[in-house]
Amino acid sequence: MPRTLNSRGPSVRERRRARERSIVKATRALFDRRARRDAQVEEIARAAGISKALVYRAFDSKQEIFLLTLTDYLAELRRRSDELPEMRDRIVELRSICEIYADFCLEYPAFLDCALALMQRDAADLREQVSGTAWLRLGSALASNVGRLARVLQAGAQDGVFTVDDPDLAANRLCVQLLGSMHLARSGAGVRESAPGVADVFEIDPAHVRERSVGDALALAGVSAAA
Repeated sequence: MPRTLNSRGPSVRERRRARERSIVKATRALFDRRARRDAQVEEIARAAGISKALVYRAFDSKQEIFLLTLTDYLAELRRRSDELPEMRDRIVELRSICEIYADFCLEYPAFLDCALALMQRDAADLREQVSGTAWLRLGSALASNVGRLARVLQAGAQDGVFTVDDPDLAANRLCVQLLGSMHLARSGAGVRESAPGVADVFEIDPAHVRERSVGDALALAGVSAAA
């Protein structure tokens, strides 16, 4: 029976996107199992059930796999924050968003590892190693998460509950601050000087750091601890 337009198989572009999704899913599974950004291309190919050559047909480089896996994490984080309705109480809304971000970092340590690794890279150097499409998708995913925070900060400033003069800068600072704090929570250990020149390692409760990091975010927005 001859094929009709409705019964045609997937196009080359559709097959490529399906392969890309499979590779990103396999990469995330490896990252999550190890709780860090750690996977070789050969391992990713085996996990996805394809050859290493097909991985490189879908991605320009290993760095591109990393970027799009981070993009996938960011998309899930945005979906979670989108489930939170806009609130009249901007302080409660900001606290709720920060709690979602902090909980996501604790749930997915590999996401935290990916985000911190991205911050350490030279943007111009990284841009040369990935396609324009991958770069734009990462930028969009980053901007959408920062944008939600910026809009809340701007609305709160207009309502007089936040003392923020640059919501975009404050949102970026807040994200970086949360990532740093949750990295401390993830490590579960701090260091102090028990005597002059003598280091002592002490245990840190991740839940305590989480709560303090949310409080720090509110303080950055100009909200007192009492509020």
